Amino acid sequence: MSDPLVAHGLGYRYGQAWVFRHLDFHLPAGCLTAILGPNGCGKSTLLATLSGLKTPVEGAVSRQNSGLALVPQSLEPALPFSGLDMVLLGRARAISLFSAPGAADYKAAREALTRLEAAHLADRPFDVMSGGERQLVLIARALVSSSAVLLLDEPTAALDWHRQAHVLNLLRQLADSGLAVAFTTHAPQHALDFADHVLLMAGPERQFSGIPEDILSEEALSRLYQLPVKRLRLSGLACSTAIPVFRGYLSGSAVSPEGEA
Repeated sequence: MSDPLVAHGLGYRYGQAWVFRHLDFHLPAGCLTAILGPNGCGKSTLLATLSGLKTPVEGAVSRQNSGLALVPQSLEPALPFSGLDMVLLGRARAISLFSAPGAADYKAAREALTRLEAAHLADRPFDVMSGGERQLVLIARALVSSSAVLLLDEPTAALDWHRQAHVLNLLRQLADSGLAVAFTTHAPQHALDFADHVLLMAGPERQFSGIPEDILSEEALSRLYQLPVKRLRLSGLACSTAIPVFRGYLSGSAVSPEGEA
């Protein structure tokens, strides 16, 4: 069975400035992929290109006809719908033309909100929600779409630590159930804790992909974020984590620590 999404030699530019080039990327079913890179490296543009919202300047994207859902960082302008109605928009593929949502659609929408610990947002107007609350509703909207591929642009950016962990665990479960899931993040520890695969976008023609433990070394992360990053292995956990040393940056410390702590 072929991967539900494959990109070959992908390239996109704004004017004459390339955001990324020669990028090969694939999303296997049952895999959770984290996409990392500094601000402006093209993470959001990549997701828009993979989803079909943007047309690549170079290369091509192959998608199986199994549905794809994109969760943006934000939705502007915010629509004056209830949280439940916003989630129901994700059922468009399952509702025939000129038909109204049925009991099964409402049940699926409420269950999606509950999975995200966001049932209390069902009746709240979307346009008065906080950024984090809107993010939960948009993720729930993607869940009810019955798509085989989920692309999420910084799904935890506006969430507190508890909800970050909850959402990331949910993405892990969705991948384990057979979906192809990719998310962008500025937190290497998200990739180290949950992802099977990582794509590191270090420059227009400098992309590195592989297993998080191998790709996200101290040296690679320190170069990427231009400040010292330490990898720590905590007692009782199978994976290691990454910790930025902000004061090290301010004091002019070296940004390429050697080895793992």
